[in-house]
Amino acid sequence: MRAVVYKGPFEVAIEQVEDPRIQHPNDVIVRVTSTAICGSDLHMYEGRTAAEPGIVFGHENLGVVEEAGEGVTSLSRGDRVVMPFNVACGFCKNCTAGFTGFCLTVNPGFAGGAYGYVAMGPYVGGQAEYVRVPYADFNCLKLPEGTEKETDFVLLADIFPTGYHGNELADVRPGDSVAVYGGGPVGLMAAYSAMLRGASKVFVVDRVAERLQKAEEIGAVPIDFTKGDPAQQIKEQTDGQGTDKGIDAVGYQAQAHGEDREEPAVVLNSLVETVRPTAALGIPGLYVPRDPGGPDDQAKKGMLMVSIGRLFEKGIRLGTGQCNVKRYNRHLRDLIIEDRAKPSFVVSHELPLDQAPTAYEKFDKRVEGYTKVVLHPHA
Repeated sequence: MRAVVYKGPFEVAIEQVEDPRIQHPNDVIVRVTSTAICGSDLHMYEGRTAAEPGIVFGHENLGVVEEAGEGVTSLSRGDRVVMPFNVACGFCKNCTAGFTGFCLTVNPGFAGGAYGYVAMGPYVGGQAEYVRVPYADFNCLKLPEGTEKETDFVLLADIFPTGYHGNELADVRPGDSVAVYGGGPVGLMAAYSAMLRGASKVFVVDRVAERLQKAEEIGAVPIDFTKGDPAQQIKEQTDGQGTDKGIDAVGYQAQAHGEDREEPAVVLNSLVETVRPTAALGIPGLYVPRDPGGPDDQAKKGMLMVSIGRLFEKGIRLGTGQCNVKRYNRHLRDLIIEDRAKPSFVVSHELPLDQAPTAYEKFDKRVEGYTKVVLHPHA
């Protein structure tokens, strides 16, 4: 089958790789109809992880069941399904507690597994014509038949639940004001989710014009950090108090404010200054224990200069960690079905699989309006 294969920093290619096959009675093989490029994929694409050439990318996958193992009980050939980026067993201590992003079974020696991602287990990615789904009864979420709302439903694999997760981590409640740092796909989903949860005012901080425009289109207040300290800009619009909640949807490749260089802790420190005392922060943005491309020796070790004194002084609570997609995807799916949510506003390009190398390059450079790309392997 054709698949998107990592070749080295800033290079992917479409290559022929081995077809997936049933390896366990609870596996299914899914014919992938939609698969998205994620900002997390760019960390590997840029050589900012320990990823080795040969990985098939793709953890945001939707398709149709092509073949089911003899132990599968809830799925049949022809079922349309979307899979969380988390690969989870459904029965370990963390899974049964709802922490499916930290499954203790699927990736021995590490809490958590995922498709097509470095250090997240042996699960081949879905930026390909087919993908194997283990523990399929648990990991597949059924969708309505047909092709309707395809670009909405594919976002249930990761960014819509992850944006919602940022709100859960920050305990966003009706009437809260919320500052979201990062206007990429997850940041926009976090802002959108805050509105779904009844936030009174939502700010989105970024510097990319297309992202700020999309934030404004959904009713958020765009804050361009190249035009001044974002914390101060937000305080000026909240009676000097700051917001009730804050969300970091950027992570460790954050850009310094006013300078063209990376400053890994700048978003965390800005959020500490942005929110009011006793506020809460949700941090779904990715931070890693090792960053080969870090700007200094400490950053390379995943150690950042965070203003812990101010954090403590203000009594700010923190919630961190990758999204447990299974906790949210069913009710977010139902909001989409009932036209209460339409997350596909974030999708800028839908392309055939063969155009993935160009899409990666343009998405990485944030050019030509590339905010979110969905690939269709069988287009």
